[in-house]
Amino acid sequence: MSVIAPPGEGIETAEWPRFAVSLAPPDLSPWLEGNTGVRGFTSFAAPRSGPHVVIIALIHGNEIGGAIALDTMLRAELRPMRGRLTLGFANIDAFGRFDPANPIASRFVDEDMNRVWDVATLDGPRRSLELDRAREMRTLIDTADWVLDLHSMLWPSDPLLLCGSGARGKALALAIATPGLVVADGGHAGGRRLIDYPRFTAERGDAASVLVEAGQHWQETTVGQMQASIAALLAHAGMVEPVPARSAGARFAEVTRVVTATTGRFAFVRPFRGGEVIRRRETLLAHDGTAEIRTPHDDCLLIMPSLRTGRGHTAVRLARFVE
Repeated sequence: MSVIAPPGEGIETAEWPRFAVSLAPPDLSPWLEGNTGVRGFTSFAAPRSGPHVVIIALIHGNEIGGAIALDTMLRAELRPMRGRLTLGFANIDAFGRFDPANPIASRFVDEDMNRVWDVATLDGPRRSLELDRAREMRTLIDTADWVLDLHSMLWPSDPLLLCGSGARGKALALAIATPGLVVADGGHAGGRRLIDYPRFTAERGDAASVLVEAGQHWQETTVGQMQASIAALLAHAGMVEPVPARSAGARFAEVTRVVTATTGRFAFVRPFRGGEVIRRRETLLAHDGTAEIRTPHDDCLLIMPSLRTGRGHTAVRLARFVE
């Protein structure tokens, strides 16, 4: 059985395979009012000074694992030992449309909220539900020291932390080290992500943001990975008691090529899994119309291959490990 492709994904075929949904969306109604003046965002300040940590779920409305992780924290009444902790649900409107019978359709309402975080777009005249919501959230983002953006993945892939291109994001991701793979990249052709927002990437400043891709959508193990990443960040910030030390630090990789589909006929030669390492340079990965996509170097790490990709969308990122 299949489901209809989500709006705006640029997929020229009409149907997608059916994906297993092992999670139920949480009831977020107790948290929608919040206490920050931004709907869906709640802050807790400790008596002791410390960083302002913001943890965000639902930048994509169908990635409900992050909503479950934050809902669990709020219901447990977790409070920081120092600093200020803000928990927020971003695309509430898209989340409200989530349907387990067609779970990919509620990624967004008008446009991808994780492609609007450049200043020219935020300050410009264009309007959309997601862009207006990003403008609301910006008032809090501009006060954050560290931001953790919770995401999950449609296709099978090992979990990872994305730190963008800034040195501060890299340092924060390596300090969290949960999961144990950190990837630096320059983002997408379609627009800037939250981790690419200038507050986190400018040469001057102290603020940093990282994004965790915690596993496949709608799986319990993905929620567990998000909770582990949150715990590691809060311990690093001194907001909770330290977690047990990892036996080894995270591996670090840099993206060497972002492969963007240029036709509606992009197809991998086989269903690759994110996290696979292709040992030999010039190994054939995919066809984009008549063009061949091959590995640019030995030991090529595949980052989040999208097994059904539309024209203009990222098909895969290719990376190299850096010791």
